[in-house]
Amino acid sequence: MPSGAAATVNCPKCRGALTGALCNLPEPVPCPACNATILVEVFPAFFRSPVTGQTAETLIEEDAASCFYHEHKKAVTHCEACGRFLCALCDVDLGGQHLCPTCLQAGKRKGKLATFDTTRTLWDTSALVVCLAPVIIWPVVVVTAPIAITLAIVSFFKPGSIVPRTRLRALLAIALSVIELLGWYYTFFIVES
Repeated sequence: MPSGAAATVNCPKCRGALTGALCNLPEPVPCPACNATILVEVFPAFFRSPVTGQTAETLIEEDAASCFYHEHKKAVTHCEACGRFLCALCDVDLGGQHLCPTCLQAGKRKGKLATFDTTRTLWDTSALVVCLAPVIIWPVVVVTAPIAITLAIVSFFKPGSIVPRTRLRALLAIALSVIELLGWYYTFFIVES
């Protein structure tokens, strides 16, 4: 299927061309060729022209620096981690920092690049789990409730989930932990005295 400014979608009934003006509308519209009622939904990128990547410039000048990885390509920048000269093909711009493919892989493998942060500790969920764990064994609430409160408070200062979440779990963990501590105090000090 062609893409770009001249891209069209075909009517499912008559195979007539439908332009972008007939796509992604809130209600069905008639096909201009056969008058069949159609509702066309396509990704907006379908009508955009394809973006081409940068090509590396061939090294012509004798005294110009060449790419570390492609000796016949002209260097346009250097790696900010190792200092190697890089052509436009090898330059990876990661949050304003220019890196070579080797340093990018090493940084990802060692976990030194914050941009590749794919997992995070969910402190609020941990607090809720620790808070609810003593439901099975009641006396351990004296230990788990303060830990749950601490984890919930830590969750307010640590980065949250990669997927946006509310603070409801942390607040629920604090509330339940306080209730558990008050229940424990009432059971062991008020009732038994």
